[in-house]
Amino acid sequence: MDKRFRAFDPHQVLLLPPSLDDWLPEGHLARFVADLVDDVLDLGPVLADYTEKRGFPPYDPRLMVRLLIYGYTTGIRSSRAIERKCADDIAFRFLAADQAPDFRSISRFRRRHLDALADLFTQSLHLAQKLGMVKMGRVALDGTKLEASASKHKAMSYGRLIDKEERIEAEIARLEAMAAALLADAEASDTAEDVRFGVDGKDVDLPAELDRREKRLARLQAARAQIEAEAAEKARRHAEDKERRRQERAGTDDEQAVTDAGQRAAAKARPRPKAQANFTDPDSRIMKNSDGAYIQAYNAQAVVDAEHQVITAADVTANAADTLNYTTMLDQSAQNTGIHPKQALADAGYCSQTNLEAAKERQLACGTDTFMATGRLAHDEQVPPAPRGRIPAGATLKERMARKLRTKPGKAAYRRRKAIVEPVFGQIMTCQNGRQLMLRGEDAARGEWRLLAACHNFRKIFRHTATTGLAAATG
Repeated sequence: MDKRFRAFDPHQVLLLPPSLDDWLPEGHLARFVADLVDDVLDLGPVLADYTEKRGFPPYDPRLMVRLLIYGYTTGIRSSRAIERKCADDIAFRFLAADQAPDFRSISRFRRRHLDALADLFTQSLHLAQKLGMVKMGRVALDGTKLEASASKHKAMSYGRLIDKEERIEAEIARLEAMAAALLADAEASDTAEDVRFGVDGKDVDLPAELDRREKRLARLQAARAQIEAEAAEKARRHAEDKERRRQERAGTDDEQAVTDAGQRAAAKARPRPKAQANFTDPDSRIMKNSDGAYIQAYNAQAVVDAEHQVITAADVTANAADTLNYTTMLDQSAQNTGIHPKQALADAGYCSQTNLEAAKERQLACGTDTFMATGRLAHDEQVPPAPRGRIPAGATLKERMARKLRTKPGKAAYRRRKAIVEPVFGQIMTCQNGRQLMLRGEDAARGEWRLLAACHNFRKIFRHTATTGLAAATG
């Protein structure tokens, strides 16, 4: 063969170790993450958790935080997947300095330091503010359903729990009676059973059967207690709110009467027969997602600034309705940024008498003008124009808000809601693979959602500083 090829020797041993810095092009996201962790983020809360000097040295926390931030930003969230990427993916190998922590170490680090990792969300927001990416002129708040790390088929309704408890209690009583009868007759039948089953043989393992049923009964009773406690708490809150409204109309103020009303309602509360609890993740709930399907989920909330779609507040709740989150989310956003927004946009899921009153008070106290939809429009339905003339003196808060959204300024402002918050959820679900949570329990779900929100913000900062570089942009 006359054709010559470039030299190729797969068995050639490198005389000098390769430089990891040559593996990635300039401007790569992994380089941004490395600079972010090494020079910008405060990892003091993570480092402060390492007080034991004895034992085998753990992996450097900077290495683990690098891997988790890059993984959660690019949609590689499983600890096993991150372990594989540390061997197969150049960016992960660059971030890990060619080390390869196993999945158990990654998983333990994430769970151990979840609170500190969730706090990266606040750091990401402050960094975005420093770069001028957060203006708080207009924000939009919304919720999305995140699939819990549990199957909805592992849930049981309150009515079925009662029925199952009764059956298992009957089985336990039957087994205990069998065990008592066997023990009473044991001495007389030992010789005969030794002949029939052998010295070490046994006909039925009653203690093991009893243990299994007693453990299952304990799980059922715990689930039942959880449902009953939630029903009592819901009744208590409702009764207290009702009593406060009654006192406001009467012009009185008796906090003890409010407490007494709540206690009476809680004592009388009974769960609905279809109220459910999940045995895999008891904090999660059956919720309806945007596709109309019922899933085991959490309700993830976010407030998004309109300027660069930076998330300014993030939280998770086990309540499927959004109405309880209007005040808490805007308060969290103001606390995180130190600024109250000029406008807040919310869809019909937040509309309630309580929230409309809170929106009126917020405008007077903080100057935040809320545009809240009072109902859902059918597909392609257009908002009718506002009627001419003065607003009727007896118009309710809901009627006033509906009229406000039908004005030209109201239409123009509310039209921006979807363009502000919906793309953020879409990016987290697709680019970051954030549709399903990896961790169980409401606190863990909240921490993971805040970590996802932090990584979303870091991605926005990466794109904003792509031309100048992070070090130059932050001074």
